[in-house]
Amino acid sequence: MATDHIRYDILAQAALRGVVRTVLADAARKGLPGEHHFKITFNTTAPGVRLSDRMRTRYPQEMTVVLQHQFWDLKVADEAFEVGLSFGGIAERLAVPFEAVTAFYDPAVQFGFQFETIEGASVGEKSPGALNGPAGEAGKPEALPSPAADPPPAEPLSDSGGGEVVRLDRFRKK
Repeated sequence: MATDHIRYDILAQAALRGVVRTVLADAARKGLPGEHHFKITFNTTAPGVRLSDRMRTRYPQEMTVVLQHQFWDLKVADEAFEVGLSFGGIAERLAVPFEAVTAFYDPAVQFGFQFETIEGASVGEKSPGALNGPAGEAGKPEALPSPAADPPPAEPLSDSGGGEVVRLDRFRKK
């Protein structure tokens, strides 16, 4: 098999992360359209991920958040997004670099994809990080006001609605 000097696998994943960035930026500006909502799974140990010690203990490797009814102050930058969510009645602020995202799913339209770990992938010159903005002591997020009701607890990404989550390696010659 020929050597892929272009690294289409890396380019395709960057493009799909761009889809996540675009969709979240649009939701930050206009809100969620119709019945759309997002399940975003990310690696909690990835560089630049910012979450409370309480949440890091509860989700030491991976976490899925649902952006549907009870989220606020969604901010999207080129490298990362930040959002306020409530977990067990406690307001939390998460910062997630797009490089840390491992899956994205919109159950309203049965659309989603999972990212794979690519050997030899270059993350870039700078490490992904959180957005610029105010933070509390030791870089921890500031406390946010508690919303009226809690969202459903974080749940694993599922494909129970008959849609298909497409893995990039499906299209790769083996």
